[in-house]
Amino acid sequence: MVCESWKAKLDTYVDGELPEQEMRAFDAHVRSCPACSADALARVQMKRTIQVAGKRFTPSAEFRNRIQKSTASKPQRRFRLGWMLAALAAVILVVGTLTSAYLGSRSGRDQVFSEIADLHVAALASPSPVDVISTDRHTVKPWFQGRIPFAFDLPELQNSEFSLLGGRMTYLAQTPGAHLVYEIRKHRISVFVFQEGSLRVRLDPRSPTKKDLSFNVETWSRGGLRYFVIGDASALDVHNLAELLKRAAA
Repeated sequence: MVCESWKAKLDTYVDGELPEQEMRAFDAHVRSCPACSADALARVQMKRTIQVAGKRFTPSAEFRNRIQKSTASKPQRRFRLGWMLAALAAVILVVGTLTSAYLGSRSGRDQVFSEIADLHVAALASPSPVDVISTDRHTVKPWFQGRIPFAFDLPELQNSEFSLLGGRMTYLAQTPGAHLVYEIRKHRISVFVFQEGSLRVRLDPRSPTKKDLSFNVETWSRGGLRYFVIGDASALDVHNLAELLKRAAA
């Protein structure tokens, strides 16, 4: 297939180790190829999840000594069994750490907001932040049909200061979703919509502070969908846009 030659270099690309000219070519390809962009994002998220999990547990000297003594004190004929039990305990510990880091924990929650911020910044830095360019919600909304496995409603913006610039597909935790870009007083605000159940992360209504992300952000769930509104506009502007979206989805 055409993308096989690109996919063979995905890990090198994600690690930023390709030559400059190849990096530019790969950037252009990823922006135009949903399959490769999804694979690249999935690998970045996997690396982040492993990094977060790795920081949650560091074996203490006492723990190491206890494991060494428990294996060294056994007769030779029992060494293999002791080693296997120790290895099994370590695997269970790592799996539990990975699970707690991703499901419902504060670190997993913060990781989601961090990735949402990354998606917002990446889109704004791109020369083509949207794939469907239109200020008409009746043009943007149908564009997503067949591209994402759910439907959503967009608000009417008459008598408001907001304008719709367009939309694009995006991915979070390997889950496809919608990315809408709005503008107010030269500030751009991203709106992300994903299926709630497919994210596998429990998010409480409390949003991270601007100090945490350098952006204002609101998130909520309605009708099985998870919404994120994020941008460097004022907290009031982000809130007002969120309210318009909530009324449209009601």
